[in-house]
Amino acid sequence: MSLGVLETTRTVVEKARHVRLESRVLQDLAARWKASGFGVPGWDSAIHYADANYVLVLDALNFCFWADPDRPRWEVEYQGQQFNGYKALSVALRRAVEEGVPLLEADWLASVSREQMAHLLRGRGEIPMLDERVANAREVGQALSERWEGRFERMVEAAGGSAVNLVRLVERELSSFRDLCTYDGAEVRFLKRAQILAVDLFGTFQGQGPGALTGLERLTAFADYKIPQILRTLGGLVYSEELAELVDNRREIPAGHPMEVEIRAAMIWAVEELRRAMDLCAYEIDWFLWNEGQRPWPGEKPYHRTRTVFY
Repeated sequence: MSLGVLETTRTVVEKARHVRLESRVLQDLAARWKASGFGVPGWDSAIHYADANYVLVLDALNFCFWADPDRPRWEVEYQGQQFNGYKALSVALRRAVEEGVPLLEADWLASVSREQMAHLLRGRGEIPMLDERVANAREVGQALSERWEGRFERMVEAAGGSAVNLVRLVERELSSFRDLCTYDGAEVRFLKRAQILAVDLFGTFQGQGPGALTGLERLTAFADYKIPQILRTLGGLVYSEELAELVDNRREIPAGHPMEVEIRAAMIWAVEELRRAMDLCAYEIDWFLWNEGQRPWPGEKPYHRTRTVFY
């Protein structure tokens, strides 16, 4: 059973007015990376915590880390190092578990307060969209408590070890993972955080226990804002003059706007072209590009800015 991500985003790419793929560039990149001994980044266990509920909470809160121009970027210190973005979130949650916060208990999550979440995520500056993160944590806690005996493992078991079934189950059970929109009146499916949740389980448990999932090759890339930035810098994505002006001047693009949908759809298909050329899984290309995006690139352009709970 397909997740419908490739099918629905293909229609967007075919109709897009503001973003296009440069297939020749993508093919050249794939050939160059294959020739240089492409390596998939390993799982960073030092910043994660090996518990299924932890992984679910992590990905329920894994969105929108960019700061407004006049605000400091949110950072967290952990074991003498400074982290920002997703890594800051991961270490903040790990720090909370180590401090005795009952973060892994469904009933605690179901009633977590804004003050508790703010303390849990304390650092330099404030994480954006704190209220939305509180709401997501409560939804996770309520669902686990009411229907899954308080444990995400029960959902994984219900999926029968299938990554695709797990993504569909999470989409059905948790509205905060239901990453869908419309374009030209038709539904478009991205399911970014639901898909990354399956892969994060696999990575956390090294393919064992709750991470023993099959069908990871059927998942797509995780449509966000960092990977389109890298693909554009490399020439694999090209923006219209109107879109480029908005992005380069750091002007916010509303969630669900046709331009935003086109960026995400094009990213999905750019990675799909790379995946096919390199005979890899989409998540392996995604991990590579995301890691590359954590360092400055020559001629790098800004990423698009959209406030959303989905990435």
